[in-house]
Formats: sequence, structure tokens, C-alpha cells
Amino acid sequence: MPQRTVVITGASDGIGAAAARALKRRGDDVVIVGRSPAKTKAIADELAVPFYVADFAKLDDVRSLAASLLANHDRIDVLANNAGGLLSEREVTIDGLEKTMQVNHFAPFLLTNLLLERLEHSKGVVINTASIANSLYGKIDIDDLNLEKKYRPNLAYGNAKLANILFTRELQKRHGSAGIRTAAFHPGIVGTSFAAGSTSNLRFVYRTVLGRLMMSPEKGSDTLVWLATTEPGADWVPGEYYERRKIQKATKQAYDPALAAALWDASERMVGLA
Repeated sequence: MPQRTVVITGASDGIGAAAARALKRRGDDVVIVGRSPAKTKAIADELAVPFYVADFAKLDDVRSLAASLLANHDRIDVLANNAGGLLSEREVTIDGLEKTMQVNHFAPFLLTNLLLERLEHSKGVVINTASIANSLYGKIDIDDLNLEKKYRPNLAYGNAKLANILFTRELQKRHGSAGIRTAAFHPGIVGTSFAAGSTSNLRFVYRTVLGRLMMSPEKGSDTLVWLATTEPGADWVPGEYYERRKIQKATKQAYDPALAAALWDASERMVGLA
């Protein structure tokens, strides 16, 4: 068996970096992607692995990243779409998209689709880092994905995490027959800096006593590493949403096949694939 290639986005710190360390120890060829050149290079140097810098708020960065991955890696056995973030004020990216949805959903949707043939060739696993925010805050209006009508930080983040689950399910439906296996997961309440730039109440949780009781990034990465190293179809059910290695119930919209298909089609248009 050839050595596996595992690509992890959002790997410059937090659960992405923790997963990269665990998978490198296992013997996988780990490739890390991050937004910060300095932080990403630091993790790459620590692990002696290749790295790429990409800002998911710029879809051209995503396109360049995909081109580099295809040029330099003959296989992609696991793609962990882990990059994400939570904002306070509504921002529109250079691509004309609401930033929270772009960074958390549109960018990984584009990256995955640009790598699709390589993933199919490798019979690859696509793992999407979602969140319990899908149930707490998510309520997608397919006609207002950019939240032009009403914007709240928690709604934006909840919608993006719900989109991760819908994408997971639709990707499995459309490309499972070609060998791709997918899963989404909630890492738990992990002590990371992902909400540092937000005024959302999620940020304040991270600054309280509760925040100090959160699990470590290493524990938060456990389900990601488990999904990446076990057998889909035997150890876990493709297309499902997990927490602590068990299938979890997402919000009702996550199981709407018409919404999943509509989101896919809208996402294709909004990132320029259609």
C-alpha cells in the first residue's frame, strides 16, 4: 500500500495542528494549510512536512492552493476541511460573498470540487469540521446565503456549520459511488482562538471560567483523527455527523435533501464552478 497523503486545512494551530501531529506520528504524509505564513511554517518545520499558505477569504487563494496540491501530490487520501472562523460584523469578501460563509463553507466547497478527480482516484475521505452551532443557531435561507436581509454573528456561523453538514451529505450522495467517503464532526468545546476576532457570545464563553475548562486541542482532534484513520463503512457510516466518535443529531434542516441539493447548486454558482 502506498503511504497515505493527508491534507489538513486550518492546521497552523488548534485541532488542525493537533491532528497533523497525531497523523504524522502515525506515519502518514501530512500536508498542512494555514492562513498565517509564520504560524503555518512553524508547524511545518516542527513536523518536517510540506505546507501551503492560503487565505480562504480569497477564492483565488483557494484556486492556487488546489493547483499546487494537484501539481505536487499524486494522491490525496484524506482531505480535512478544518479551516474556519467566527466574525462579529458582517463583512463582504473580495469575491462578493459574506465572509463567515465563504471561509467556512464556500472555500472548502470550492477546494474539494477542484480536487475531486484526485480524491476519487485515491478513494479519498473528506472530513468537514462542523459544530454544534448548526443546531444552536443555524437556519439557512437558500435565497439569502449572504445574509443581506438579516445578519447576526451566531446566525452566520450556525448557517456555515449547517452548510458543512449539508455539503457532507450531498458530496456522499453525488460522489460516493466513485469511492469518496465523507463525514462531518463537532470537535467539542475546544480551547482555541477561532472566535478571537468576534463579539459574538461564543467569544465570551472562551474568556470565562468555562473557557478554561474546555478540552485541549488534542482531545478536540480525536474524532478527526479517528475518522481519518479508520475504515469508512466498517468503523463509521459515511455521510453522517459525528461527535466523540458517535453519530449525533444535527438540526432538522441538515436532513433536507432538497436543501442539500439547492445549496450545492447555489454554491457552484457563487464560487464560479457553474
